[in-house]
Amino acid sequence: MSLPLPMMNILNGGKHAEKSTDLQEFMVMPVGAKSWAQALQMGAEVFHALKKILHDRGLSTTTGDEGGYAPSLGNNESALKVILEAIEKAGYVPGKDIGIAIDAASTELYKAGADSVAGESKNGTYELASENRNLSTPEMVAFYEEWLTKYPIVSIEDGFSEDDWAGYEQLTKSSGKKVQIVGDDLFVTNIDRLKTGIERKAGNSILIKLNQIGSVSETIAAIKMANAAKMTCVISHRSGETEDTTISHFVVGLGCGQIKTGSLCRTDRVAKYNELLRIEEQLGKKAVFAGKNAFKS
Repeated sequence: MSLPLPMMNILNGGKHAEKSTDLQEFMVMPVGAKSWAQALQMGAEVFHALKKILHDRGLSTTTGDEGGYAPSLGNNESALKVILEAIEKAGYVPGKDIGIAIDAASTELYKAGADSVAGESKNGTYELASENRNLSTPEMVAFYEEWLTKYPIVSIEDGFSEDDWAGYEQLTKSSGKKVQIVGDDLFVTNIDRLKTGIERKAGNSILIKLNQIGSVSETIAAIKMANAAKMTCVISHRSGETEDTTISHFVVGLGCGQIKTGSLCRTDRVAKYNELLRIEEQLGKKAVFAGKNAFKS
């Protein structure tokens, strides 16, 4: 009966918010919380602290597809810096109380090389338009590694294109012991692609989307395969959501330990958070909050 550690989207970019960052999502994870209710409170406080900072700087506080703010920040690293400010403004310690998670959605940034073949991207580049940079796969690995030395990043999702297996392999080898490397586009909740990832040691976590693979039984099969391989699982929403709360029950029932369901605004997102509050209340002493243990498979 494990209540999940949430990934809370507070800044949107990429395809979800025009004229913002190249990377698609910047999230906070309240790793220091002792309960789901406290985690929700911490995330909400950081979210509203960020709004105040953006407003005071004359930046937009409109929200993107998943409820995070979508200001024009100039470059990708500025997003991390302003989130650190928001964490501190809310009275928390970055890294100790709250970690940062990233969904780069790098498939949208990737330009495949001429020698790429079906299912395997090779010698392409990642276009960071806001910074006027084009990075190779090794350079993209170095890009993330530099950030890991400077910021309390605990999870990187879709750091590479969906068929850039080499990128996932390299980052997992260099940084997989200290950060969660999540495959979404890489695995698409599909056990065949997940099996390949396990064999190649490409990533150490999988994003689980129930309606992506299409059935409950196939979803559970992917979770079981990931668990057997000592990979973590993150139960996830979709960008176009409803107020349905099925995944709130799914993540607790299967003990996955992490949920990604957007920002602390928009009813399609808040409905899932509120349902988890109810579940925690109903379970009472049986409820155990995953917290930092969510990163342990």
